[in-house]
Amino acid sequence: MFKRVSPYIGEYKKYTVWATIMMSIGIVANIAPYFFLYQIISPLIRGEHLDASFILVRVVTIAVCEIVFSVSYVQGLAFSHISAYNTLKNLRVSLQGKLEKQPLGNITELGTGRIKKVFTDDIDQVELLLAHAIPEGIANVAIPVIIIVLMFVFDWRLGLLSLVPLVVGMFAMGMMMKAGMEKMNAYYESAANMNNTIVEYINGMEVVKVFNKDGDSYKRFGDVVRSYRDFTLDWYKVCWPWMAIYSSVLPCLVLLMLPLGSVMVLGGTIALDRMVLVFCMSFAVGPSVLKALNFAGKFPQLDYKIAELEKMMEHPPLKEGMSEFKGSNLDVEFKDVHFGYEETEVLHGVDVSFKQGTTTALVGESGSGKSTLAKLLVHYYDLDSGKISIGGQDITDMSLEALNNQVAFVSQEQFLFNTSLYENILIGKPDATKEEVLKAAERAQCNEFLERLPDGIETQAGDGGKQLSGGERQRISLARAILKDAPIIVLDEATAFMDPENEEKMNAALDEIVKDKTVLVIAHRLSTIKNADKICVMKDGVCIAADTHDKLVADCPEYKKLWDASVSASTWKVRA
Repeated sequence: MFKRVSPYIGEYKKYTVWATIMMSIGIVANIAPYFFLYQIISPLIRGEHLDASFILVRVVTIAVCEIVFSVSYVQGLAFSHISAYNTLKNLRVSLQGKLEKQPLGNITELGTGRIKKVFTDDIDQVELLLAHAIPEGIANVAIPVIIIVLMFVFDWRLGLLSLVPLVVGMFAMGMMMKAGMEKMNAYYESAANMNNTIVEYINGMEVVKVFNKDGDSYKRFGDVVRSYRDFTLDWYKVCWPWMAIYSSVLPCLVLLMLPLGSVMVLGGTIALDRMVLVFCMSFAVGPSVLKALNFAGKFPQLDYKIAELEKMMEHPPLKEGMSEFKGSNLDVEFKDVHFGYEETEVLHGVDVSFKQGTTTALVGESGSGKSTLAKLLVHYYDLDSGKISIGGQDITDMSLEALNNQVAFVSQEQFLFNTSLYENILIGKPDATKEEVLKAAERAQCNEFLERLPDGIETQAGDGGKQLSGGERQRISLARAILKDAPIIVLDEATAFMDPENEEKMNAALDEIVKDKTVLVIAHRLSTIKNADKICVMKDGVCIAADTHDKLVADCPEYKKLWDASVSASTWKVRA
């Protein structure tokens, strides 16, 4: 546990050390009043006379001890929280750095629910360990050990009797932790599944309502919530009996000491005031031990969480070089490219190339590998084998920044941040002037809807760009690509959300944007790409043909089938 956390504490270890020292002082100050109380009770038991000053001094001393306890304990908590929250910062920054180096596809597969839970809920719970469990746990263990040793010094028989409840309580604690560990994996898997399902349920609410699938969607939502409830209750039911035993037995060190000690007093084998002293000491031990063991019960959970944090990021980082782009030109080549998702290969030795300044289209049925091939060009994943090069330079030899400077990627779905449309476009080129941003918006045909918005280009996009229609979001994302002005452009169904009225203007804008660029375009509507310099036909993860539209219609049955289907679809009408 501590070995896992230690690298993230760094320079703030000294605050944890000081927190432990201050809390130990506080616990000693909190225990000391029992001894002063004994000094008052013992003479009374022996029938001795006590003057008022003797009692007053000890009462004042007890009050001072309580003040020392409060001040030192609060200061210890301050030190521990400084260490804790800086460690949480280091942990989040470390995980964020690892997350950035992961293939983007792997991050997408994790799901937003799981990533949110890890970066917020799970890391926040580590604060319990750092701010409380370590400093308070150490202090609450060390002081009772010292007191128990002193109890043996005063009377070894009473010391042994005080250990019996500790042994029983520790055994119950161990059994509880053992039972809990067996069900911990299933519990946390259920929690992660619930988080992802909740996010999916909320994001898909519109589709659910439109297609009247409330029952099915809510059933799945309800099933995962009930599953999480059942795992939680099942875990607790196993732990509850042991928890009841140790929480009731541990604080009560006088369980055997009181009856057997009384017999020893009556038998004259021990003085009453000596037994009272050990009793007072035992009252100081129970709460501290119970508090320490309550923290101990959290350690396996926290150890599991930190292990899961690191496990989530243990996927090999994306292969990335350090060099700038050094290609001799902007020719793009896919050579014997193999790639698969987990155990299923979806691209089987693809060989495709296209020249600088030309437009190449990828066509094929859904699932043929078109979008996967496009994503591999922008290094969305690492290849299983093969090579992708630009101007003869392997894309894995250059840094991601260098690659991103050469390639602009516009997909069907583009995320807009909840900030102004101006700032959303500016992402394409952060150092661009306002004139350049406005020009990019104009070229992307954004002016038509920007003029209707109350604040124009300064209008807030809303969460995920919800203030705009799908086509409007697409044009904002296209404006980003225009502003970026990368020499290679990948268009993955970039006009998917265009309505018929705007399609002609968008195509004209695209014609202007791709001028003198190297373009890879993916489209299901073949009419939009029939004038491409080269059309590559994908089928079952293989490029089966590559040529111009006219030649493919004449020589490639697969392409002709796609073209005929496209022509037929263009004539579809809704009849009254």
